[in-house]
Amino acid sequence: MKKQKNIRVSLGLKTALGILFIAAVLSGVAVVFGYQTYKTALEEQLIGTAYNLAQTIASEVDADSIDRYLAGGVADEAYFETREHLLNIQQSNDIVYAVVVKPTEEGFYYIYDTDQSDEAFQLGDFQAFYPGDFLDNKANFLAGNPIAPIVTNYEFGWLVSALVPVVDDGGAMRGYVDVDLSMNGIKAMEQDFLTKLAAILIGLTLLLAAGLLFATHRIMVVPINRLAAATGDFVRRREREDGPRGVLELPGLDTKDELGHLYRSIRRMEQDIYAYIDDLTAVTAEKERIGAELDVARNIQASMLPCIFPPFPERPELDIYASMAPAKEVGGDFYDFFLIDDDRLAIVMADVSGKGVPAALFMVIAKTLIKNSVQAGLSPKAVLRRVNGQLCENNDAQMFVTVWLGILDISTGRLTCANAGHEYPAIRRAGGDFELIRDKHDFVLGGMESARYGEYELFLAPGDRLFLYTDGVTEATDAHNGLYGAARMLSALNRGKDGGCEALLRRVKEDIDAFAGSAPQFDDITMLGLELRAQPGRSMKKLRLKPSVEAIGEATAFAERELAAAGAAAKTVAQVNVAVDEILSNIARYSGATEVTVGVLAQGGAVTLRFADNGRRYDPTQKAAPDIRLPAGERDAGGLGIFMVKKTMDGMAYEYRDGLNILTLTKNLG
Repeated sequence: MKKQKNIRVSLGLKTALGILFIAAVLSGVAVVFGYQTYKTALEEQLIGTAYNLAQTIASEVDADSIDRYLAGGVADEAYFETREHLLNIQQSNDIVYAVVVKPTEEGFYYIYDTDQSDEAFQLGDFQAFYPGDFLDNKANFLAGNPIAPIVTNYEFGWLVSALVPVVDDGGAMRGYVDVDLSMNGIKAMEQDFLTKLAAILIGLTLLLAAGLLFATHRIMVVPINRLAAATGDFVRRREREDGPRGVLELPGLDTKDELGHLYRSIRRMEQDIYAYIDDLTAVTAEKERIGAELDVARNIQASMLPCIFPPFPERPELDIYASMAPAKEVGGDFYDFFLIDDDRLAIVMADVSGKGVPAALFMVIAKTLIKNSVQAGLSPKAVLRRVNGQLCENNDAQMFVTVWLGILDISTGRLTCANAGHEYPAIRRAGGDFELIRDKHDFVLGGMESARYGEYELFLAPGDRLFLYTDGVTEATDAHNGLYGAARMLSALNRGKDGGCEALLRRVKEDIDAFAGSAPQFDDITMLGLELRAQPGRSMKKLRLKPSVEAIGEATAFAERELAAAGAAAKTVAQVNVAVDEILSNIARYSGATEVTVGVLAQGGAVTLRFADNGRRYDPTQKAAPDIRLPAGERDAGGLGIFMVKKTMDGMAYEYRDGLNILTLTKNLG
């Protein structure tokens, strides 16, 4: 099908058509009004003449003789004289027809009839009322009332009838005079007048329209076309980046009328467009610069979060994967995980209030403070308390962060957790389904300096899995503002529970995207999955303690359980207990340590004991053995306990690594 072309109608043509239409309407009104005025004047004049003639005839008729003529039915000499007189009046005044009648209930009785043909009515002839105006005026006829003029159109032309009552000296109606005058002449005059008037007005209309069209074209169309051409040139100059800049200049258009106002408005518009383009260019350049900086900021932020997976390839017992999808270029959510030492893993999931750059900056501060406090050896609740105090200082922006913090003892599966207003974590026990851990929510960090924080413990067995997330997951919305919710999240987790942590997180993100559809993402979506995997063979079991004499009993009981599980002899158990007692006593009394980890591994016919503390650096293997041949009072104080350990153990080794004294003892089980 051919594309229809747009028909361009010029303003001049529209103006001409408008003027012609208005002129035609005005001419039509003038013709109708003039014709009606002329017609009314002519017809009123003719009607007046008819009534005057009827009055004249009525004055010539002897009213008292009408009834006598009808009663006798015989015309006398006076009757014929009167009829002759009526004929003279008819002939001298162009009367078409004149009669004198006597009205009754049924019709008219004719008295005089000026018609000289064979069809003329004779004295006493009767005729019923004509249907129409005559019959309608029956009551007026009988009452002798004046009758309005009656206009009729017979086959021989138009007639106007003037009816005047003939009254006697007492004023009683004796009959009616009916005078009919022809209207054919005035009808012709009316038609002639109408034709000439219409021709004159049409000529004047066309002449006036031509003049107005010419004036309109000169005054309006030409200036408007000049303005249109100038504005089109402005657009073409703007399309050429190297085109000259110039404001509209059209001589003769800076007038005081509306066109002048339009001309000045277009000039101001062009000036405003130039200013707008300059501003837009500057803003666009600034936005591009900010966008580039935000890209750099996003890359920096991404590099601050662990993004290499698997993060600990040398630790196959750990399966960790995390992801973050910010709602803007940079976000306020963050996650973190890092090894505090060989046996402890810190896990952080946090959500900063707000979005964008301010939230990202606050996130950097919070992440750094949390990691520093964890690496200082503080417990989760102590970390939150310390970081909260630091964030509350000079927090004029009144920002805050929700945090879930856990420290996992990898060897034992003990997970010590603290929650500062964050979402409930989800846990899946080996072989089961994911469910929420409805832990206690303490106050957010940075919200109130005096806030207190608690902690709780979980134990992860091999095959157990932990899922952490921010509220961007559960509060994701669809096109109808429906929430994704925790129930839908758990359902997605359970559908993907049999894969690894990376596959699990991808499955949840795909489910969120499918739910949201075309709805925009309003919040950061951050997730972390952790699984503690079972390893072939036995691994070293560890116990973390505060160095004190009171903790020695817990440590020896821990060692006894592991040795009993390995089937160690009672003598070996006793020797190991002595070694544990002596080493922990020295650490508690002399090292200044705040934390010690005791590890026990019974495997391959031997037991390995490992002690790691953060106290002063000290190598017991370099301690000289005391001379036990001397009496007790003559020997140097100390050293006997270490000597006993060396004698009862089959091996002793020491190293200092990562700020820790690490002492390893071995004892054969045979």
